[in-house]
Amino acid sequence: MPTLHFKGKTFVQNHHLAVKYHQLIPKKELSLTDKVSLHDNLIIQGDNLKALKALLPTYAGKIKCIFIDPPYNTGNESWVYNDNVNSPMLKEWLGKVVDKEDLTRHDKWLCMMMPRLKLLRELLSEDGTIFITIDDNEYHNLRVLLDELYGEQNFVAVFMRRRRKTQANLAKNIAPVHEYTVCYCKNIENFDAHKIPYSEEFIKKTFSNPDRDKRGSYQTGPLARPENSTNKEYTLTMPNGRKIKAKWSCSQETFDRYIKENRLVIPRDGEGMPRIKIFLSELDGQIPNTWWDDVATNDEASKEIEEIFGSNSAFSFPKPTGLIKRILQLATDKNSIILDSFAGSGTTAHAVLDLNNEDGGNRKFILVEMEEYADQITAERIRRVIKGVKTAKNEKLKKGTGGTFSYFELGETIEMENLLKGKNLPSFTEFARYLFYTATGEEFNEKSISEKTGFIGESKNYEAYLFYKPDLEWLKKNALTLELCKSLPKHKDKKRLVFAPAKYVDDYTLLEHRIDFCQLPYEIYRIQQ
Repeated sequence: MPTLHFKGKTFVQNHHLAVKYHQLIPKKELSLTDKVSLHDNLIIQGDNLKALKALLPTYAGKIKCIFIDPPYNTGNESWVYNDNVNSPMLKEWLGKVVDKEDLTRHDKWLCMMMPRLKLLRELLSEDGTIFITIDDNEYHNLRVLLDELYGEQNFVAVFMRRRRKTQANLAKNIAPVHEYTVCYCKNIENFDAHKIPYSEEFIKKTFSNPDRDKRGSYQTGPLARPENSTNKEYTLTMPNGRKIKAKWSCSQETFDRYIKENRLVIPRDGEGMPRIKIFLSELDGQIPNTWWDDVATNDEASKEIEEIFGSNSAFSFPKPTGLIKRILQLATDKNSIILDSFAGSGTTAHAVLDLNNEDGGNRKFILVEMEEYADQITAERIRRVIKGVKTAKNEKLKKGTGGTFSYFELGETIEMENLLKGKNLPSFTEFARYLFYTATGEEFNEKSISEKTGFIGESKNYEAYLFYKPDLEWLKKNALTLELCKSLPKHKDKKRLVFAPAKYVDDYTLLEHRIDFCQLPYEIYRIQQ
């Protein structure tokens, strides 16, 4: 398999492992819900690399579909490389706008993408898929990078979309009117693409009901097979007595049943080749193909923004909801979780809410946006979509979809050494999330924790407990005691993993109570499953 080499690769290959966990700080005043929760629809403001790492304890292996629209690296986007990688060369890149004159712009783009793609893969479920929009500037590099990180055997397809219907007359030679959506899956063995619902335009063009059949609109399909078919050749008798010898897809008995059921159409007053009625009501959609000229264009996306905000200048180059809905129809179920870590104007959330509204689904979205407009544009768009835009011409947008979301900001890092200094101490829940995931590698369930008993979750091998308060004086005075050991709930034939600032019991007592003790802040790295 070809391998992609670029400046900085050796420094970013494992950078995702060095990224520290950050607290996720709930912002009730920016949320649209009665109870802020990490299990709600989410909008997270902050650097997407750090945010993806912060999501791992709760969502590792749980995301069914990822859609990202990263910078295309055209040289006109003014994006900046901001990953503080431990390398003098990469530190020189920090804070500098990547433009067309930058001879390392492809290297910088790849250095930015690699750790994010690695974390995104950790978040994908075993049957999950990732969709990435891109154009010709980085398409070739992205394909090779994804082959390396996700495995070329897990390549699904490259979908091509007509992004504009008007002619780009300002183009120097050839006008580009398309872009790509590259799709890979976590494990090709588990991939199963859903059929796509027929569009109203396609139904109108393809289905009809000239004889007013009570079963509704239909299209017709041939019963005769091509000459090179492996079907057996035999003779069928038509309703008018005419006999036709061919390779058929049905027997004479089935053919006669079709006649009785009024499922046959024979053109030219019975002299043509018989065709069977295929009713729209019997079909569950069409198999998706790779050419998407029937989803909304970028021009229509700008009109969506204008209808929501009253101006199309609120956000440049948004993606249309039709594109994301097509992806959701292809790759998600009604209860799937969808992640977009380059959220922009919030199109992904809009599409999720729209589709839920249409089919009664309960899909959830997670958006990550680092820019200042995360509240004013990304979240505000979703607020308006949920509540309804009274001035909108679109009736669905006018009515609103309903729904909720919780807004979080990326907080301080969870530094073990800070426990000794009493600085930036995380809440019990945030610390429990971090410790449980770091120690077990399994999903953390916030609903199962109890500050009273110290219980923070159960893994395959452990029942985990944490004795902690975000208070330096408390940490100095408290420890695992015999009384605490005896007060632990009855174990379930699993070892108890207990985190505490210190212990005042001997090893025999720990063994007697099936306790594996981990002293804060250092020993959490000792337990690796």
